[in-house]
Amino acid sequence: MSQSEQFSYQYLNNINVPADLRRLPVSALPEVCAEVREFLVDTITKVGGHFGGGLGVVDLTVALHYVFQTPTDKIVLDTGHQGYPHKILTGRKHELHTIRQKNGLSGFLKRSESEYDCFGAGHASTSISAALGMAIARDVRGEDFRVAAVIGDGAMTGGLAYEAMNNCGVLKPKKMLVILNDNNMSIAPNVWSLANYFTNIFTSPTAQKMRSSFKEIASHTDLGDRLRKIVGKVEDGIKAVITPGMLFEALGFKYYGPINGHNIEQLVSVLEGVKDADQPVLLHVMTRKGYGYKPAATDKQFLHAIGKIDKITGASLAKKPLAPPPPLYQNVFGDAMVELCKKDSTIVGITAAMPDGTGLNILQKEMPHRVIDVGIAEGHAVTFAGGMATEGVIPVVAIYSSFLQRAIDNIVHDVALQDLHVVFALDRGGLAGADGPTHHGVLDYAYLRMIQGMTVMAPKDEQELRNMLFSAVYHYKGPVSLRYPRGNSIGVELQPMQALPLGKSETLRQGEDIAILAIGNMVYPALAAADILAEQGISVEVVNARFVKPLDTTMLDDICSRFSKVLTVEDGQKQGGFGSAVMEYIGSTHNRTTDLYIHGLDDVFIDHGTQEELWADCKLNAAGIADTARAFLRGESLSPTQHAPENELSLPLELMSK
Repeated sequence: MSQSEQFSYQYLNNINVPADLRRLPVSALPEVCAEVREFLVDTITKVGGHFGGGLGVVDLTVALHYVFQTPTDKIVLDTGHQGYPHKILTGRKHELHTIRQKNGLSGFLKRSESEYDCFGAGHASTSISAALGMAIARDVRGEDFRVAAVIGDGAMTGGLAYEAMNNCGVLKPKKMLVILNDNNMSIAPNVWSLANYFTNIFTSPTAQKMRSSFKEIASHTDLGDRLRKIVGKVEDGIKAVITPGMLFEALGFKYYGPINGHNIEQLVSVLEGVKDADQPVLLHVMTRKGYGYKPAATDKQFLHAIGKIDKITGASLAKKPLAPPPPLYQNVFGDAMVELCKKDSTIVGITAAMPDGTGLNILQKEMPHRVIDVGIAEGHAVTFAGGMATEGVIPVVAIYSSFLQRAIDNIVHDVALQDLHVVFALDRGGLAGADGPTHHGVLDYAYLRMIQGMTVMAPKDEQELRNMLFSAVYHYKGPVSLRYPRGNSIGVELQPMQALPLGKSETLRQGEDIAILAIGNMVYPALAAADILAEQGISVEVVNARFVKPLDTTMLDDICSRFSKVLTVEDGQKQGGFGSAVMEYIGSTHNRTTDLYIHGLDDVFIDHGTQEELWADCKLNAAGIADTARAFLRGESLSPTQHAPENELSLPLELMSK
């Protein structure tokens, strides 16, 4: 029995695609919204997932699919975690209980998952650009459909949104709607009634018809032209007084709002009035994150994402461990930042709307003036940090690995090219888990290693994270990056921070048969793999490389002089990463017969699942590393992981040197 059939829904049980929704009268839509919200609460409280954003856009999502002829008409949802109601209405309600689980639904929008997901979304601020591209492509091909972008939940702080809006105002496509889903209550409720009143007037069919007729009359008389300008100024003046619409009007949009995003009848009425506009329209909709579920509306921890919780009380149902788990890596970083900032007034933490996710919330609570949140604007965060560095401040930019990808040019041009001392702390390095490919931080070794003058390193545990942060701040020059994984640390006893020699590895285990060079969170699995192999009579040397750049070339020279088989292990993309750096060095400086095998992630996007499941699939757990090393030693054909069609990164080094 499917999830929806376990409950008695008057309408939802019979809504499998939006066309089913559109057969209902408008009077039924409030109940449909209630049922979608109940289904969302019933499901996600059992399995966990993004929560508050979806609850806030139920009414808006229902109204959009009711008014727009999806999938012919295109709805582009920004960021993606607000897409759960959209999934429920577009044929995926029976699978919602699998969301963010291996082989289940994605937690974001995914083109390969449904024809209704017209543009993939994981990062913020992309929807207007994508929707504009669809609208212009439609016109190029001579087609006729509507396009709507839904942006909000902080995404309007990203510069890409304004670049797109500026271009939209220049191109002026018809049937192009941008909906600002504003769930920030900074706009006072007492303006809602006036704004709604004028919006209803401006968007009503009668008003639209009168405006068109008036323009027709005005075009033939001088008096009419003057009257048209006067009426236009009156309308604009009203909007300027009661709404923030002048900014959007200046960018070339016709602005309406703000309107109550939880009044479904009004939403339908307004959408009907603007859906076929002959110029870009921005509709400002006020919603409340977590709307309709009391725990989410009253406790901030439920506003974004939850684990399994009690539906009535909102209390977590996660099993309490017998002993406290080791601290999260992000919290180790946050505590270390507090420790450093208390001693040095020149250190500042910078985050792009993720203080909680990066651990800077700890510093923010202790020393709020030492954390600067720039919003969802990673490129600005980096250039901003560069500006601070020119004036003697030491900025520590804490951003998820996959999110920092958006600022590569800023790192190159505004930091590295000027040799500015900026520290980059990359959370979610490697396979991030249930959030999937939009959040896996598997490219940072490669995209940072290629930048001139950049130091690239990764700690094996929480103490080494502290040491690397200390070293990055005080002992290394220019741009410096350190990356660490999502989740709990190893559990080592913390010591005072100390400096690490630049570009120096450490040998953790001596061996004779094969050398494993591991980096970051792969060091402990490599040690465990060595234990497995030792039971089979295979002697393994394990090196904690610490640095992707600069490499410990003294160590590499020694390893190549003693081993015929060398295995590198990394939780990152093989192309251009740590193993590639080792291959480049040895291949360009030595004429040897040593074989090197690069063990990491193949040239594909890895889907979502728990970290443990993904590491096992990619043979990056202890058993997988041991199997790979054993097969490599025996000269067996090394098959790629299940994610990749082929593997081309095992080469005899004597071939590379020719």
